[in-house]
Amino acid sequence: METRVSEDGDFVRRRRQCGGCDKRFTTYERPDVNFPVVVKKDGSRADFDTAKVRASMMLALRKRPVGIEQIDNALLRIEQELLSSGLREIESTKVGELVMRELKRLDKVAYVRFASVYRSFEDVDEFRQLLRDI
Repeated sequence: METRVSEDGDFVRRRRQCGGCDKRFTTYERPDVNFPVVVKKDGSRADFDTAKVRASMMLALRKRPVGIEQIDNALLRIEQELLSSGLREIESTKVGELVMRELKRLDKVAYVRFASVYRSFEDVDEFRQLLRDI
């Protein structure tokens, strides 16, 4: 049997041989990862979508001096926290808080952009308070 890990580490490729007919075949093994289901404000549920979180972060980070590798690492930290939580469900607000925490680490301007939309500020005073907090 010959075993190789893919270049990006997403799967393991194995070349095997059938014990009955000696024919060789390939199998691909991927980890079965189960993120918690996201419970939205209206009570509906959706699968956690890394692409959606990435898109939100990229929008907040638009024209900011933050590299893709830094963004990928932030997403990885979010995913690891969700997986290690052991939860089957998580409130969407908690996911938003995780994103805000990572954006705050990456870039304060992106953090303020995301937070101002995410928290739906009603007036300038709420915005000022956020700025004071950082």
